Formats: sequence, structure tokens, C-alpha cells
Amino acid sequence: MLEKAIGAHAREDATARRLATIPGVGPITASLIAPTVTDIGLFRSARHFAAWLGLVPRQHSTGGKARLGRITKAGSSAIRTSLLLGATAMVHRASQWNSAAGPGYAVCWGAAPFGWATVALASKVARIAWALMMRGEDYRPHTVRPVISAASGKVAAA
Repeated sequence: MLEKAIGAHAREDATARRLATIPGVGPITASLIAPTVTDIGLFRSARHFAAWLGLVPRQHSTGGKARLGRITKAGSSAIRTSLLLGATAMVHRASQWNSAAGPGYAVCWGAAPFGWATVALASKVARIAWALMMRGEDYRPHTVRPVISAASGKVAAA
């Protein structure tokens, strides 16, 4: 019953409907972000929005040497948790996607530890959400551009 109410809200609210077009963001996540972030203009950039959600690494830098730690976990824990759950599902199923991006992401994330890949994808989704809310547009997936690996000289999907 509660899920039906959340789904109805996500269909009625224009911002939540736009956010739900992002892969990994469902009606629950969209319904969390839309009413919580009423003025997206308060964030100067997508990175500031991701930092507000706590999806960027904590810095322990000194003497010009950058040392990055775990994520800061600032901001709304409900939104951050929801984004991380969506990213976890996406990373698990990256090789099964029906798009050109799926196998490319699977290769990229196969080299990184699972937790890092999940947080990186959640941060990317948060940045995409910022862009959609700033521009008032729907999500448009872009095509995968081939990248030539410096080590092997072979073409790989990015």
C-alpha cells in the first residue's frame, strides 16, 4: 500500500518523474530526492551535490599530497542509501544490460573493488540527477565511445 502511494507520487511530480528515467533510480529514490532538494540552484556544481549527499571521499591531505579516505556520509542517509542500493543492483547486472554501455561498464568495474565501483556509480548517478534537475530535462543515455587502451593498444568500450 505504501509502495503504491510512493509510485503515485513519482508519477505525479514532474521532477520525480524525470529522475526516475535515470538507470538505477526508481520511484522510491526519485520520491526521496524530489521533495528533499527543493532548490537545486543552491549547489554550484554536480560535485557539490554529490558531496552534500556524502558520496565523495574524505580528504586527509597534507603537504601537497592528496590522501583520500572513505566516503564522508554527510547529508541525507536515506537518499545516499537508496542511491547506493540502486548502484549495487546496476553493478551486479552490468554484464546483462541490453545496451552498448553494459559490457563496457562491466570491464571497467571488474578491475575495481566492488565497493569502490558501487560508490563511484552512485556518485555518478547523483551528478546526473543534479544535471537533470538543473536543466529540467529527461535522461538521455549517450552512446559508448571506444577507448584505446594504452597498455594493449586494443579498442575497448568505455
